[in-house]
Amino acid sequence: MSRTVVVLGGGISGLASSYHLSRAPRPPKVVLVEGSKRLGGWIRSIRGPGGAIFELGPRGIRPAGVLGARTLLLISELGLDSEVLPVRGDHPAAQNRFLYVDGALHPLPSGLRGLLRPSPPFSKPLLWAGLRELTKPRGKEPDETVHSFAQRRLGPEVASLAMDSICRGVFAGNSRELSIRSCFPSLFQAEQTHRSVILGLLLGAGQSPQPDSALIRQARAERWSQWSLRGGMETLPQTLDTYLTSRGVSVLRGQPVCGLSLQAEGHWKVSLGDSSLEADHIISAIPASALSKLLPTEAAPLAQVLNTITAVSVAVVNLQYRGARLPVQGFGHLVPSSEDPGVLGIVYDSVAFPEQDGSPPGLRVTVMLGGSWLQTLEASGCVLSQELFQKQAQEAVATQLGLKEPPSHCLVHLHKNCIPQYTLGHWQKLESAMKFLAAQRLPLTLAGASYEGVAVNDCIESGRQAAISVLGPESNS
Repeated sequence: MSRTVVVLGGGISGLASSYHLSRAPRPPKVVLVEGSKRLGGWIRSIRGPGGAIFELGPRGIRPAGVLGARTLLLISELGLDSEVLPVRGDHPAAQNRFLYVDGALHPLPSGLRGLLRPSPPFSKPLLWAGLRELTKPRGKEPDETVHSFAQRRLGPEVASLAMDSICRGVFAGNSRELSIRSCFPSLFQAEQTHRSVILGLLLGAGQSPQPDSALIRQARAERWSQWSLRGGMETLPQTLDTYLTSRGVSVLRGQPVCGLSLQAEGHWKVSLGDSSLEADHIISAIPASALSKLLPTEAAPLAQVLNTITAVSVAVVNLQYRGARLPVQGFGHLVPSSEDPGVLGIVYDSVAFPEQDGSPPGLRVTVMLGGSWLQTLEASGCVLSQELFQKQAQEAVATQLGLKEPPSHCLVHLHKNCIPQYTLGHWQKLESAMKFLAAQRLPLTLAGASYEGVAVNDCIESGRQAAISVLGPESNS
């Protein structure tokens, strides 16, 4: 009799798990359970006036590396090649990124010339930080905060301006709390292996075999920096949904899981309010803290660990302006915490993907709000109104980009607890969870953004790896 695998969570990680399970030579019975009425998790695209596309979550995917190539392979397998909107290497959105410091936009240095010249807001050419880095001894600690690591290797300016901003842009987090080992594993490994981050990145970790397809070869030849889909990023989860249904996967929407209990012979009972499911194996692609509340008493040590993996909220404000022009052309800009504790950055959506501007076209930008400003507001218990976020976003766009006219269209969404925080020692939490699962032989596999990467590529890969662990190594595709 075929095994039953229940996948918890219909975000991109759960969808990817279900996809790879359904493509096995002898697939198990797969049931995907999603608490809300829609699939896709934080990936959500809204069509505005004139057909403009507004992304409420991720707005592009990087094609670089093995994981980037695997996602492009998935796109081809789903028949979405013709929907891909690439940002080629010679495009301003690929070449130009900015920091907003001391009330001005500064291009991030790129190329040899950029490293040799003084580049505000940095007081010295970044070449000096590079030379300093090459001479520094290897760190001795098993983990370190991102800020401490960057300050030790690259100096205080790079730490407090560049790395602070990057942590805010990627994790909406604090570089003084986040772990270098878990947030930027390639930098940590480069130092461990080669004693120098720069040497390590130049020499690489050895080439992993990459998947191959016409789309992957095109992305490499044209040096894509990122890509999206014509109808918005949500086209990906929607297409996966259609595919899964065609493969016989049961997709249950609007079915929040109330609890998990272990039955005789190691089977699971998945309680769904007024009904339940039996499962031989569970893949959990819901947030770690949510899973911790569902686990039975036998798994209390695991629940305790998972409950410590917290997440932060981000307010996303999509703005469109008629007849407006940006002062610069690029992907967008980041804002260090010393400049503005609430504005994480602004993405210039129309530069990267003008095809999504609608008709008549209007300039689209997205303001990301979060950081200590939002955490303080949440903790104070005051009302977090759409008006508050819209006012904050419009002020940021007026001050930082000179767009002082009111927008023609505005969307405000508060994503509560949307980005997991890999704080110092996160690797020990993962190790502890894996040891418990192995020792107890629990038929439970963890996937999703709570563990080893918050980007879309990371989530898709975590879903693929979860499927492989359930199916066995011969399924590795």
